[in-house]
Amino acid sequence: MSVEQIETLIIGGGQAGIAMSAQLSERGLPHLVLERHRIAERWRSERWDSLVANGPAWHDRFPILDFPDLDPASFAPKDRMVAYFEQVAAMTKTPIRCGVEVTSVAAIEAGYRVQTNQGVIEARNVVSATGPFQRPLIPQDVPAAAGMMQLHSSGYRNPAQLPQGAVLVVGAGASGSQIADELLRAGRKVYLSVGPHDRPPIRYRGKDFCWWLGVLGHWDAKARRKGMEHVTIAVSGAHGGNTVDFRAFAARGMTLLGRTGAYDNGVLQIAADLAENIAGGDRHYLTTLDEADAYVTAHGLDFPPEPEARIFAENPDCVTHPLRSLDLAQAGITSIVWATGYALDYSWLQVDALDEKGRPDHLRGVTKHRGLYFLGLPWLASRASPFIWGVWCDAAYLADQIAAT
Repeated sequence: MSVEQIETLIIGGGQAGIAMSAQLSERGLPHLVLERHRIAERWRSERWDSLVANGPAWHDRFPILDFPDLDPASFAPKDRMVAYFEQVAAMTKTPIRCGVEVTSVAAIEAGYRVQTNQGVIEARNVVSATGPFQRPLIPQDVPAAAGMMQLHSSGYRNPAQLPQGAVLVVGAGASGSQIADELLRAGRKVYLSVGPHDRPPIRYRGKDFCWWLGVLGHWDAKARRKGMEHVTIAVSGAHGGNTVDFRAFAARGMTLLGRTGAYDNGVLQIAADLAENIAGGDRHYLTTLDEADAYVTAHGLDFPPEPEARIFAENPDCVTHPLRSLDLAQAGITSIVWATGYALDYSWLQVDALDEKGRPDHLRGVTKHRGLYFLGLPWLASRASPFIWGVWCDAAYLADQIAAT
């Protein structure tokens, strides 16, 4: 079988791969994108039915194309996001091959030898644009022998998918808080395990949180220190976008828990950290309001004050008298949704480009290996890096590096 020669090969046809292709095309650089499934596959088949973008339509997009059919302040449904990425790919004439899976990448003298399920490609440059959502993480706390349905948030679709009974949702970031809220609205008894998190106001003084993060310089923030690349963010664009309020969840009947621990004989141990986790989210929320107020004053803006935004309801009983253990059968829990994030998986990369923890070793996506790049990862260059707008800017930087070589 003949070996195909490509100048630059992009692995992954999601937002990062589409952005990288557009930036290379703008510079007249030949390339090819390989996608093992379909464009934006994770939006299609690894998210729940009612998912919408967490940021408003004016922000969660590439600068070359907006959403002409949506209110800029609205939150695009997942199917609209898929159509958007397909439209960008068509508009920029992305040279993409779908259904092609990369099984290995190894260094050779002329660049890299890439083995796929459809043959071998040799490329001078390789850009890994596979993103951070590679391998769903499900803790082994509750054994299958416990006799209940367990699934990762990437496998959750809607309340009807779960058996009758109460549901334990573990993880209160964007996915966990939205899924727990949806289940509660469907009439389920819901237990939600809340860990440390940031909790931004969805809107404040007439502007949404994406606008505030921009003017306050937070999108440009660099990783604070090694090991702090990921922060759980409780935010939701569902139902028109509302600030995630765990106290309001509890007032509607949800039982909040601290972080889950060891499981033994049907009983799950619960950490004594719920009140502090709620307080930590409040501190982040109030800090954002303080910074926004200071910005308004410093720039003399005529933004309406919003003192009621600082008023919290009293902590519910489940916070002041938290459960320290949970008997799953006694609570009527028949299913667990693990909204516990993802692990990276570079088992196909046969190049020494990872650190001791298996994470890409790079500087702004550029590795020590000539022609090998990463794109679409959290804190690749800034806080904005894994988001749609941010990945576009990171792709531009990498395209300039490729052009320079």
